[in-house]
Formats: sequence, structure tokens, C-alpha cells
Amino acid sequence: MTENPPSPTAKAELRRELLAARRALSPDDRAAAARALARSALALPELAGARTVAAYVSVGAEPGTRELLDALRAAGKRVLLPVLLADNDLDWGAYGGPGTLAGAAHPGKMRLLEPTGPRLGPQAVTGADAVLLPGLAVDRRGMRLGRGGGSYDRVLERLERAGADPALVVLLYDDEVVARVPEEPHDHPVQAVATPSGVRRFGS
Repeated sequence: MTENPPSPTAKAELRRELLAARRALSPDDRAAAARALARSALALPELAGARTVAAYVSVGAEPGTRELLDALRAAGKRVLLPVLLADNDLDWGAYGGPGTLAGAAHPGKMRLLEPTGPRLGPQAVTGADAVLLPGLAVDRRGMRLGRGGGSYDRVLERLERAGADPALVVLLYDDEVVARVPEEPHDHPVQAVATPSGVRRFGS
């Protein structure tokens, strides 16, 4: 017997609660969390052994990723960053340091920071050894709650179609690891979550 799919209202309400909690964090709290998150994520063997990591540039009150990006690059990793396309799919570009990011305005979206170098195509993510995913929460099964735009659902579908099997890691604040998030048939579990206080793995 299968469970009924969650109502759109349930997901929307949970997203509102989580986003409000993020906005309530002070700048000092966010900066401290970003430093601790970088240390936690770098301790993951999946990142230590990766040659190519698909990541993202945090914006707004998201858990900060800038220190992590620079640390990955300093460790000799090739870091790919997303470029939002008009249909909400993601292209990718290589990260060459803070000076290679530029603000990008997208209608109806928060202003993003995107790589300025050559576009590598949406398929570039299939060559990553690890993919760092944004999100709002993850539950004890490894099911991730995203922001609802669908961009990373497309990324995960693309990986599956290509037969690629990178480590999937979501980056969150500590209190965003919850008992359960609403799940839909297209949702993919992640292998691990990194938070400022450490790492948790899911499944086998």
C-alpha cells in the first residue's frame, strides 16, 4: 500500500517555516555556521577523494558555501558551479576563485552569483564525483526538501539517466535535519548531510 502524496500546502508551509528560521539568524551566526560547515564537509571522504565536485554559491540566508568552495579549490579539486537557464534547468561553469563570480539577475528569482567562464553544458554535472545540493531540510531517511524550483530535480534525473552515481550531499543548518519531510515519487534520497556540527549518513 503506497502513501498518499503530500499536499502542496504541506510542503509550502514547511518551506515558509524553515525560511523564516533562516532569516532570523544574525550575520554573525551565519558567518560562524559557514566556517563550521566548511570544516564538516571537508571531513567527508566523498569530498576528500573527489576530483570534480559540483557545488553552488550560497545566497541570502542559505548555509554559507564560499569558504568551502575556496577550500575545495585549494585542495586541487575541480569545482563546477551552476548557471540558471531560462527554463530553470542548470548549465555549469568551472570555479576559478572569487574573482570569477558575477551577479546574475533572473526574472522572479533572487540575484545569484554565477561563474563567468565558459559554459560547459547541463551534462557536465554527470562527470562529478560528488554533488553538493542546496535544500531546506533532510529527514532521517535522507529525503531532501528543496525550495520547489525544480532545478535540482532535473540535475538528479540527468544523473540517473546517464548512469552516473556521484555522492549526493546536502548542506544545511543543524536544526534542518528533521524527523520527516513530505516526499513525492520523483524525490531522490541523498547519501549524507553536512551541517555546522558534523556529518550524518543515510542508508547503506
